[in-house]
Amino acid sequence: MQTPVNVICMKWGKLYGPEYVNFLRAGVGRHLKRPFRFVCFTDDANGLRDDVQALPLPELGLPKGQGDLRWRKLAVFRKELYDLRGTTLFLDLDLVIVDSIDDFFELPGKFLIIRDDDLFRHKPLRKLNPARDRFLHSVGNSSVFRYDIGQHADILEAYLADPAAATAAYEISQQFQSAQLARTGLLAYWPKGWCVSFKNDCVPRGPASFWRDPAVPAGAKIVVFAGTPKMSDVLEGGGHKWYRRIGNVDWLRRAWGSAA
Repeated sequence: MQTPVNVICMKWGKLYGPEYVNFLRAGVGRHLKRPFRFVCFTDDANGLRDDVQALPLPELGLPKGQGDLRWRKLAVFRKELYDLRGTTLFLDLDLVIVDSIDDFFELPGKFLIIRDDDLFRHKPLRKLNPARDRFLHSVGNSSVFRYDIGQHADILEAYLADPAAATAAYEISQQFQSAQLARTGLLAYWPKGWCVSFKNDCVPRGPASFWRDPAVPAGAKIVVFAGTPKMSDVLEGGGHKWYRRIGNVDWLRRAWGSAA
């Protein structure tokens, strides 16, 4: 029998309701064959399914008097994370699982994450600053990453050593996280195409969007809503621009679960 794995997510504040956690849990159940434990770290467990284990948001550990919690996702790198042990897949709430995710647990590597550049279109002006371009090309998008509980506490420790310096040097936590992993040679990425952007990979480009509907690219396993439009906008029939139509997305509703 395969060793059970963990699938974790975080929900705090009012941006995402319990349905995001519930539909994510349902998607994992449909697309992961091996035994797993599904945990949601949250400040409000109301409305969550019975098969979602709700645990309080782990403490980030900021010095007394500092209340900046924008980088609280780094708390999953605590040396001890409740009673969780072993291989763990972190999933953001604003994504949709469309195919088997067993491969996310089978690919070798100590830490695996989306390459952020794989979700966005090429930005030629970045070449004007080669060092910045190289760094941004290395950054991992933390919507989907796999690690072993307790094995990367140095990331959190480095942040807590000087939170002000970290937030001054890096725009968002995934940049800081990637830089720490790169220094230790542990930064590695999912194969391109496993995780795709809804806007940039599913919606046809340019005028084609006005006669073709969005579709999942071959080989994609997870559709990520990076940037805009947000998944909630698309599910409600919005997200259009004058230069981009978003057509029928019934496949998205089925994959997420709102058509049930």
